[in-house]
Amino acid sequence: MADTNYISGIVKILENPKQKLVNKTIPVTEFRVQLPQFKNNTIVNLVFWGNLGKDVTNYYKLNDYIIIEGYLSLKNKKTLNLSKRVTITVLKIYPFLLSSSHFGTKG
Repeated sequence: MADTNYISGIVKILENPKQKLVNKTIPVTEFRVQLPQFKNNTIVNLVFWGNLGKDVTNYYKLNDYIIIEGYLSLKNKKTLNLSKRVTITVLKIYPFLLSSSHFGTKG
């Protein structure tokens, strides 16, 4: 079982969201982000369930900064060095700094 904690922070989107279906009915969206507040620029995975994931796919793009709130979980990877995989299940999301492509500018 994984330990969970409530977390909020600003993250930078590093990749385009990937959507999949769980039990053929529930949409789940996942992608990697960077926590720029830390010196080593920690990379974590975000998970969005249901319609929130669809909204994220429609409104946010690569290199956007967003504010998130959700539950942090740490899981052991099945590798030789037993590193931890950090995942945040997001409950709330807010725009922070959006790229110029959101505003219809050319260039």
